Amino acid sequence: MFGETHLRSSAPRRRGTRRAATSVALLATAVVVGACGSGTAAGTGATASTQPDPSTVNLGYLVNLTHAPALVGVSQGFFQGAMPTGTTVKTTTFSAGPAESEALLGGTLDAAFVGPGPAINAFIKTKGKVLIVAGTASGGAGLVVSKSVADGNFPADLAGKTLSSPQLGNTQDIALRTWLATKGLATSVNGGGQVTIDSSSGNSVSLQNFKAGKIAGGWVPEPYESEFILQGKGTLAVDEVSLWPNGQFPTTVLVVGKNLLQNHPDVVRDLIKGLVKSVNWINSNESAAPAAVNTALAASTGGKLLKSDVLALAWTHLSFVLDPFASDLQTDANSALKLGFNKTSDIKGILDLGPLNAILSAAGAPTVSAGSLG
Repeated sequence: MFGETHLRSSAPRRRGTRRAATSVALLATAVVVGACGSGTAAGTGATASTQPDPSTVNLGYLVNLTHAPALVGVSQGFFQGAMPTGTTVKTTTFSAGPAESEALLGGTLDAAFVGPGPAINAFIKTKGKVLIVAGTASGGAGLVVSKSVADGNFPADLAGKTLSSPQLGNTQDIALRTWLATKGLATSVNGGGQVTIDSSSGNSVSLQNFKAGKIAGGWVPEPYESEFILQGKGTLAVDEVSLWPNGQFPTTVLVVGKNLLQNHPDVVRDLIKGLVKSVNWINSNESAAPAAVNTALAASTGGKLLKSDVLALAWTHLSFVLDPFASDLQTDANSALKLGFNKTSDIKGILDLGPLNAILSAAGAPTVSAGSLG
């Protein structure tokens, strides 16, 4: 039998209501903030750099539904439209957060939409030179297993089996290993353990392996979660929303390099304006948004459109918010430390929500708290 935090059914559920604090109610007014190019770093009190605006801003994001605001912001021109004259947004897509984080650390990206795991890792590795400036998405991840595993002695029957995650140390990989540990099932970042984690195949290959019965399941983000359920005939054994207070947790956040924030605060503010507009558009166009995101996703990957049933189910698992959920970020940092991915869980200062809150305040909308991490 499943515990109370597990779901035997893959039936769609209504999205959480907490997003109202930072989405539909406030975003309708948030995007009417004034034009680009003010002389101060919004909300920080710092004087904007006299350096000329960069000709190019390199922005990364993942080709997942959990990055829907990035997909919409690029395809609808919201980011480019917010930029100063003469500045072009150049985008690069990735399949998992750690690889994207490495690009950010290597200097090939100025800003990126990533999961909290890679964002925390980048903040620690750079000693505070990569900062989270906004939340983006919540939900849309969990553990899907085969029906035989779900109907057996779950989760004990996972011992000796293989599960997948998108990449070693990414947000879902940390979530999976942490959850298994709470069930007394050990894993190892070097391979082995009571449950083997395949973190190298990637989501698409893992889906094929699951359909072929080569793995018992995977902790994956949308749309793969719904593809595991519908195409792989799997069961959503653990919906991650059931593990977090109020059913909300950060799945995707927007990070920027500290140098960009200090030298070009107007550009960072403009990126956030594009994000606010994108989140607002998605939450205000419930009927049209899924199809628009699906089209943008297919264009980014050069692949086919998601099947309608996959898209419909996946959309019920997601919400799009500007709140990065500070307390939950600290929980993620604590989990990464316990698993050995980081040497510290001290992430004080990782959140710089000044520019975001300045935009919200100017629109008369509620601001977002950085808690103890600002």
